[in-house]
Amino acid sequence: MIMRNFDYVGLKNQKWDSETVAYIAAIHEAKGRQELYLKQKPQELDKLVEIARIQSTETSNEIEGIRTTNTRLKQLLSDKTTPRTRDEEEIAGYRDALNVIHENYEYIPVTANYILQLHKILYSHSGKSIGGKFKNVQNYINAVDDDGKECTICTPLAPYETPIAVDAICEQFNRAIAEGEVDPLILIPVFIHDFLCIHPFSDGNGRMSRLLTTLLLYRCGYFVGRYISLEAKIAKSKDLYYDALSAAQVGWHEGKDDPSAFVKYILGTIISAYRDFEDRMELVSEKLPALEIVRKAVRSQIGKITKTQVLALCPSLSASSVEVALKKLVKRGELNKHGAGRSTFYVRVD
Repeated sequence: MIMRNFDYVGLKNQKWDSETVAYIAAIHEAKGRQELYLKQKPQELDKLVEIARIQSTETSNEIEGIRTTNTRLKQLLSDKTTPRTRDEEEIAGYRDALNVIHENYEYIPVTANYILQLHKILYSHSGKSIGGKFKNVQNYINAVDDDGKECTICTPLAPYETPIAVDAICEQFNRAIAEGEVDPLILIPVFIHDFLCIHPFSDGNGRMSRLLTTLLLYRCGYFVGRYISLEAKIAKSKDLYYDALSAAQVGWHEGKDDPSAFVKYILGTIISAYRDFEDRMELVSEKLPALEIVRKAVRSQIGKITKTQVLALCPSLSASSVEVALKKLVKRGELNKHGAGRSTFYVRVD
């Protein structure tokens, strides 16, 4: 079988539906508004960055079934402990790779060598010797059906085709960006979709795809993922993520795939993150008393809400201020408190 071609410059001739076009316009507008917020440099932004970093590391690993406790996660992210388990090794690796992207994105070109280096960082705490190496045996993208049976939804490229394909998508991405005739918001999801269909590593492809999404968005001037975790958004809609990926990869080997389902999914995730950012900035800019800020934050949510979630919604408030406000809202009959300790959550009384 002849390996498929990649032609990102040719995407300029593709017609996108009205929903995709509307997403792109909305993201461009939100990007402009965010730039105005960032010029004011409110102190609350630092807290948002820290919350997003924790959520991104936790949820990107959780999607792959890699977990630890909240306490250990915070210790690992603040570099105050060393990994004790295999899962913690992989969490620490994600932390390091994400930090490198946050701090150096403009110096990380989109090439196979740099992708390999990021993968090496991802596995830098692991005993596995796979970090920074393309796969050397055929891998498969599997899913579990309703009966609990594992089935193959896609067979990625063979190991011998992988280095050539990764070089090709990087070269195509860079060429299309340089020519400037295809919106980066189309190019980024298409690149990520092709990366996932190639599945270049024996492990860590999903996490690498999410790290690369952040890197490419930053390099193209879209910084929402620094303040609102895109990984957390994907984790919340994991089924939709896999459905979009599955629909988009039909006919991929023959070059007859239609990536629009995956493009729309990624664009929807990005605009949702921008809206969350604006909601948080609105709460900050109103200069309301702590009780009123927490009340507004709680009223914006449906169903159960935890203190951690309220803190993420109210970056201008300290943990103790949020705690006091939640107690007052419970006392006033505006919230019901359920559970105890770490299992505590609140529900609105309407």
